[in-house]
Amino acid sequence: MLVDTHCHVERARYPEGPDEVLGRARAAGVGGFMVVGVAETTRAAEDAVELAERHPDVVAAVGFHPHDAAAVDDAAWAAITRLASRPRVAAIGETGLDYHYDHSPRDLQQTLFRRTIALAREVNKPVVIHTREAAADTLSILVDEGARDAGGVIHCFSEDLAFARAALELGFYLSFSGIVTFKNARAIQEVAAAAPLERVLVETDAPYLAPVPFRGKRCEPSHVVHTAAFVAELRGMSREAFAEATTDNARRLLGGALSVGGSA
Repeated sequence: MLVDTHCHVERARYPEGPDEVLGRARAAGVGGFMVVGVAETTRAAEDAVELAERHPDVVAAVGFHPHDAAAVDDAAWAAITRLASRPRVAAIGETGLDYHYDHSPRDLQQTLFRRTIALAREVNKPVVIHTREAAADTLSILVDEGARDAGGVIHCFSEDLAFARAALELGFYLSFSGIVTFKNARAIQEVAAAAPLERVLVETDAPYLAPVPFRGKRCEPSHVVHTAAFVAELRGMSREAFAEATTDNARRLLGGALSVGGSA
């Protein structure tokens, strides 16, 4: 079985509801999920935790996306801090820097990023990193804030080998989304082929970034099967061996809260 280590399943994106979406993924051979709850408000985080509390094969990540850094007030931060300690919350984030869109000022993104790493260290849970066109600042803040102590994952990996080596040196996992299947993703494919197997994860980032052959359509957690098959072929491995290895990695990262194949 595979684990989709990063998906968003809010009802606004999936009117049929998250239970049906996850059911389709289970039927496709996906045995575990980390549902990430990030939005301008804490509703997405609360929903992710509620979903995880109903399904043993689901864990939650809670936090604020860098896009929303300008909207985070004291009350919202207090709510996330409370959720962060819940048993079914396996990770903190996604957090990080996005200099492509700059939906929030960069100084506010950086402040929130540092604050979120500190929270991850406080609750002793890994941190989920989003980085886009901000590689140097991302790595600098990870080092400055002692992110190595929390551990974590570079989600939707889209950087180069140099960044990968730096992240691996900090003890982070690298998670590959449907982007790795795109024809123009040569640099990402190079990293996916060369990264230590014990640090590789797969994800969908659903509803975004559907892999080939679904590119341009709404992504679903079930599509992680196609991303995993592509990376396995890049690495010259069987799909079964790759699934076993990445599932073991997900268990190590996410801890005992995730029961792979243990759907309610």
